[in-house]
Amino acid sequence: MRTNQRNEIPNQNGSAEDAAAPLPRNVEITTLKNGMMIVTDRMEHLESAALGVWVKAGSRDERPGEHGISHLLEHMAFKGTSSRTARDIAVQIENVGGDVNAATSVETTSFYARVLKDDVPLAVDILADILTDSLFDETELAREQHVILQEIGAAQDSPEDVVFDQFQSTAFANQALGRPIMGTPETVKSFGANSLRQYLGDHYHGSNMVLAASGAVDHDAIVKMAESRFSGFDKTSTREPEAGIYHGGQMRLQKDLMEAQIVLGFEGRAYHARDFYASQVLSTLMGGGMSSRLFQEVREKRGLCYSVYAFHWGFSDTGLFGIHAATESSDIPELVPLILEQLRQAGERIEQDELDRARAQISAGLMMSLESPASRAGQIARQILLFGRPISNEELMDRLNALSVERLRDLAARLFSESNPTIAAIGPIEQLPSHSEIAAQLGADLQHAAQ
Repeated sequence: MRTNQRNEIPNQNGSAEDAAAPLPRNVEITTLKNGMMIVTDRMEHLESAALGVWVKAGSRDERPGEHGISHLLEHMAFKGTSSRTARDIAVQIENVGGDVNAATSVETTSFYARVLKDDVPLAVDILADILTDSLFDETELAREQHVILQEIGAAQDSPEDVVFDQFQSTAFANQALGRPIMGTPETVKSFGANSLRQYLGDHYHGSNMVLAASGAVDHDAIVKMAESRFSGFDKTSTREPEAGIYHGGQMRLQKDLMEAQIVLGFEGRAYHARDFYASQVLSTLMGGGMSSRLFQEVREKRGLCYSVYAFHWGFSDTGLFGIHAATESSDIPELVPLILEQLRQAGERIEQDELDRARAQISAGLMMSLESPASRAGQIARQILLFGRPISNEELMDRLNALSVERLRDLAARLFSESNPTIAAIGPIEQLPSHSEIAAQLGADLQHAAQ
């Protein structure tokens, strides 16, 4: 079981015209009567398959009193059904050499398995069993709550985990989108079996669920199994998540640590936004590898830190663009202004070779991931949940290739100056510049950003 905050590159618009686009080769889709979509991507010459159920419900769908329940539900799905104990679930899948797992993210929860081709029916049966007939036994629940409390404690012992949690909670203050996926010890301990059943009933519906399978799979056979095992889900969900509203601001925690953990961020672009792809490429160009601007200027030329990188997280209605650095206290006065100067310069100068290199990195990463059945199944499922259809590799490449240096420069100039910066920092941070000083160096108009 795991939480997942990372994003992949999907298509960037979901128009009615897109819905009529041809399917990628070897991909087939069937929609059940209850709205659940079954999608398969057959990969010739493979002897294994990866399959799972992706649900468009994650931590941002939780009400204040439900903080952490998505993650707890993911854990409890494996703790026994009417026909299988928790041990049965593990033993049956491992008897055939397979594995089963799950993940919770901000906007989705997934339950998935990998098996040899002859064992696909067993995997579908187990996935259906844990999603339709989990007992939520109180003894198992108490035990798993204790496990999650240990997981939360381990995260709190990691300064990097803490600073990223604080970064998101500052950017999206007092919103589900800003709360840590695992919840708090208080909220996790408060949930009973009925809470889990209620949450599942509110959010797990055919219209926001996808069964995706890739590898050695037979579409018609999987559809037949899905019709038999998943038809009990209602068609339409009755609850919608609250809109994400970026605020920005700062959180500073002075602590006796060897290194200062610093995250600087800005409002990013949603999946459907025009500049989503450009934001992904810009983050790679700025801090996505050893040839990136930040790595070269901050680490290679000056040795100011061991780790520095940029990232862009897209959500359905907003996003986050950020830079993370870990450094000694004495290097902060030189490190932070240098990072800010690099961000400012991106709005004035981006070279064609930088764009080409960043684009090649993203393209190669996408293509390499598609060699894995598990990656392909997950990518297709998320694309369907976001856009109603899978996106071909050719279309993905076309959208990347359409970007220009002028487009990236314009995005950088706006991205780093038009939103209130978010600063999260932990450790020996006495010399970290103030929020207003950082905003001023970026040329940010905080009064305009606050509006």
